Amino acid sequence: MSPRWEFNPQIRKGRHCVHELTAHLVFVTKYRRNVFTEPMLKRCEKIMKEVCEKFECELAEFNGADDHVHLLVHYPPKVALSTLVNSLKGVSARYLRKEYSAHVRRYLWEGHFWSRSYYAGSTGGANLATVRTYIQSQDQPQT
Repeated sequence: MSPRWEFNPQIRKGRHCVHELTAHLVFVTKYRRNVFTEPMLKRCEKIMKEVCEKFECELAEFNGADDHVHLLVHYPPKVALSTLVNSLKGVSARYLRKEYSAHVRRYLWEGHFWSRSYYAGSTGGANLATVRTYIQSQDQPQT
């Protein structure tokens, strides 16, 4: 790295890029049913951590309530966020339904676990106005 750069562990390096991509994801259970118990949330976190590792991502934070989970994910530019989300939801639903089948069946039916929708928000250190001002203040080459 150039001497102008200070080391920042949040900034990751790929073969041809330097990136700091993080997303806040929220998944809600189907029909907003209160399915989760504490052991289920712990298992869900473990499953999602494993899925992230397969995508070369990092699950930085995880938490949840009775009817939804929050994730903070660091991901590389080669990963399409929608693909990661589909895998996280699909794999976790399959395992949670299998491992907690009696409990889940009381709340959910027809093979569903997660709502089809999800929330994905980009997270960054600077707000949009700051980035816009920074870009506009760059020196343009002289003709």
